[in-house]
Amino acid sequence: MPNTTSSHAEMQRRLQGYRLTTAEILYHLPDHPSVLQSFIWQELDIAPRYPALNRFLEFWTRKIEGKLHSVRLASAGVISPVEWRHAVQVSHLH
Repeated sequence: MPNTTSSHAEMQRRLQGYRLTTAEILYHLPDHPSVLQSFIWQELDIAPRYPALNRFLEFWTRKIEGKLHSVRLASAGVISPVEWRHAVQVSHLH
């Protein structure tokens, strides 16, 4: 059974403007600096400042040995207040 509390909190975040954000992070392998490796990060975040992504990248530079090469970013609104509508009429057909 899904956790309704976390589902409700996630829906509220989406209605507050959080977007599904995906980042492809290319980094240099510590033992082979000329070789690049890819890492995919995905989280709900707020555009255009992306505080969750920035916290993750700060963590990366402090704790992970692989030096960052580049970050490609894609962000899409999963739901927005304009898309959220209440039904005006409900009809049943037998």
